[in-house]
Amino acid sequence: MRGTEELLAEGASNSTIKQESNGGTENNNEAKKVKLHSGDNNGGGGGGKPRPSKVVHIRNIPSDVSETEIVHLGIPFGRVSNVLVLKGKNQAFLELADETAAVAMVTYFTNCVAQLRGRSVYVQYSTHKELKTDQSHSNANSAAQAALQAAQALVGTTDTQGGPNTVLRVIVEQMLYPVTLDVLYQIFSRVGKVLRIVTFTKNGFFQALIQYPDVVMAQAAKLSLDGQNIYNGCCTLRIEYSKLASLNVRYNNDKSRDYTNPALPTGEPGMEAFALNLSTQSVLGSPFPPSPSAQLASGLAPFPGSAAAAAAAAMAGGLPLAGFAGSPAMPGSNMSVRLPGGMMTPGCVLLVSNLNEESITPDGLFTLFGVYGDVQRVKILFNKKDSALVQMREPAQAQLAMTYLDRLKLHGKVIRVTISKHGSVQMPKEGQPDAGLTKDYCNSALHRFKKPDSKNYQNIYSPSATLHLSNIPGSVHDDEIADAFRNAGFTVKGFKFFPKDRKMALLQLPSIEEAADALIKMHNFQLRENSHLRVSFSKSTI
Repeated sequence: MRGTEELLAEGASNSTIKQESNGGTENNNEAKKVKLHSGDNNGGGGGGKPRPSKVVHIRNIPSDVSETEIVHLGIPFGRVSNVLVLKGKNQAFLELADETAAVAMVTYFTNCVAQLRGRSVYVQYSTHKELKTDQSHSNANSAAQAALQAAQALVGTTDTQGGPNTVLRVIVEQMLYPVTLDVLYQIFSRVGKVLRIVTFTKNGFFQALIQYPDVVMAQAAKLSLDGQNIYNGCCTLRIEYSKLASLNVRYNNDKSRDYTNPALPTGEPGMEAFALNLSTQSVLGSPFPPSPSAQLASGLAPFPGSAAAAAAAAMAGGLPLAGFAGSPAMPGSNMSVRLPGGMMTPGCVLLVSNLNEESITPDGLFTLFGVYGDVQRVKILFNKKDSALVQMREPAQAQLAMTYLDRLKLHGKVIRVTISKHGSVQMPKEGQPDAGLTKDYCNSALHRFKKPDSKNYQNIYSPSATLHLSNIPGSVHDDEIADAFRNAGFTVKGFKFFPKDRKMALLQLPSIEEAADALIKMHNFQLRENSHLRVSFSKSTI
């Protein structure tokens, strides 16, 4: 049986393929002439297996695929010198700079099926030795040329740190909202399997080291995600290759994770900040200066007048990552990726299920979810009272709340938190039975994040058995606060004021579940006539 490429070449005259213009409405690239110099690359003739060639043939591509997406397939393996997309035939040709790069590409995608827009595509050697574009049709292949120029601009600036390897160093700039290890996992696992992550703060920047199984996946992640925003307009990813060849993670917790070894201990408090068997001196340097590749890949502000500016928008054109099947998101997550702009694009409304309907109230959900954002409305479902809708002020706050509160044990049940399909929570119409299950909190005085640059964003932590107490009047004594919690039915295991600031204190409870219940009941507890207690989760222990 002859391959599709042989059928494609059969109708060529003098080794030239004339593409159908489809009435002039098809992409102009299909109207260009390309000379396929075949030489003798059929393994001895007679339809044998093609020998390696620097021209790669890609089959089963989506009809609406762009030249940029095809070029992205080849970027991790070396410089891409030419591209031809035959959309009407669902095929494409990619010419790499040399045969070695093509061999690496075909070998890789033989073992890991490439993906374009969710569709499996197949990569093999072409029977042709090179692609030659007819320069008389240069106006017709502008899309291909723009994609190639953008690719060259990106690839030309990749080696500013360590050379390409499996470990990426990620710095998050303009971090208006907290970024967690789980959020990074969700984003970077879209490219491929993430093996290990370590997060830390250095020189005022939140940073991470992320390890992939092979260099190809790491290169794809860098090229596709460098300069992108996690949330719209902020939390920008700046990615370079790490000088480390591998990560050796000692603890699995909210700061470090080895996804290949789930049995690792959580470690002692405070030890997770940099859980590597390496000296920090060899790993951490000062934040690197802005690079042209970061701005080009961002899709936000390409350099005016640069050769690749015209292709920058296409290079980060809001499409699924070319060529790599995304790994499943973390259990319980409901995150989607969108490029450019903000990659995390959940809605503002959360669906909370498996609640204890005997104990939960709208006010309780307002207080608990209010730790991670400003809750606007809460509705406990009238016909399913173990479920509720919680509307946050912003999508980023909804994502934070979901990340931290999903699978929290509350009132004896493990709750589930996902993004709801609803765009907002509707208040009941006049006369409609509701029994007080829907409440509006838009104008609540208890919102923690009224100011965009609120310091509370810097003090958001996972639920823990230790509570952080603040807004304590100077006249209040240790026993008074501890007794207030005991009188509310809680077991206090420890209490201490901050040494230099008695307006704040830590209070230890037996479990995270009891601490969550205590936060719900004791936040805004009146200590004095004009003083109300503020309660949140702490990262510390007593």
